[in-house]
Amino acid sequence: MQLSNSLMTKSILAVAVISFFIAGLLYGAAQPISFTSSEPVTIIIKQGMSANEIAALLRQQGLIKNTTLFRMYVHWSGFSNSLQAGEYTFTPDMNMPKMITMLAKGEVSYSQITIPEGLTIEQIAALLESKQIANAAKFKAAAKDYQPFAYIDADTRVGYKPEGFLFPDTYRVPRGIKEEELLQFMVSEFDRNFTPQMREKAKKQGLTIREVMILASLVEKEARIEKDRPVIAGVFLNRIRQAMPLQSCATIQYLLGYPKAELTIKDTEIPSPYNTYLNMGLPPGPIANAGTASIMAVLEPALTDYLYFVADNEGVHHFSKTYDEHLITIEQVSQ
Repeated sequence: MQLSNSLMTKSILAVAVISFFIAGLLYGAAQPISFTSSEPVTIIIKQGMSANEIAALLRQQGLIKNTTLFRMYVHWSGFSNSLQAGEYTFTPDMNMPKMITMLAKGEVSYSQITIPEGLTIEQIAALLESKQIANAAKFKAAAKDYQPFAYIDADTRVGYKPEGFLFPDTYRVPRGIKEEELLQFMVSEFDRNFTPQMREKAKKQGLTIREVMILASLVEKEARIEKDRPVIAGVFLNRIRQAMPLQSCATIQYLLGYPKAELTIKDTEIPSPYNTYLNMGLPPGPIANAGTASIMAVLEPALTDYLYFVADNEGVHHFSKTYDEHLITIEQVSQ
């Protein structure tokens, strides 16, 4: 009986020691990565790395202190074969279970960037590079002949086939994303946002999606205030119906390749398919990537008899029905 009691006592002690040990490990795992640092740490988990290799990398980067505890937690959580490759950013307030969950779910690091309305592919490429998200030259090379949807149907005279079809929006993209993937992301977002209802409106107007986007890009670059957009769209559509050249200053700015504060008569005589002073109809392609407001202005234009417009110093447009009225308006807004 005494021997039996002795074994029982030892067993109880062993269980207590193990429980205490496990409790200590659990307490340690639940603590934040760092009590002193305030800077996040970014690491790259390569494809095929084992839990042991990941644990060693995390310890090397000062993110964990105990590799054995990390491996135990991975095993207990059922994530032994679930840790995913990618670039991860861990903040000092995280603990080990949180890190392991991120690795198992593939919650990789993201960069956020806003593409404003009215930018060209050249400008978007420069913006992406300035934010260290993509290489501008590689992005432009990828965009040169990218034409994933039949409606893009680019004219051979355009510099970038998907110009006008990169949807302006705020994007949250994985760090290290390839330029081709980023381009696909933006064009696919356009396709998703150009809804079936919008496509139906285009058909009713007798416009292809491409023609809508060319007109929308003109509206985007001409308009300065919201209420002017549908009226400007109406003017362009009126001029097309009456076989008048569009005479959009925005197309001259595009062919020049830089913003010019004041255009000259000589500028409007530059031989180019984008010169809407010399050529009838639409230019070969969009001159910018327009936002939803400009697209809707084309799909729901103002019903008007206006054929001319000019902007004042505040960016407000003034509209006229005849050329004589237009000349008077130009003189008024110039004062």
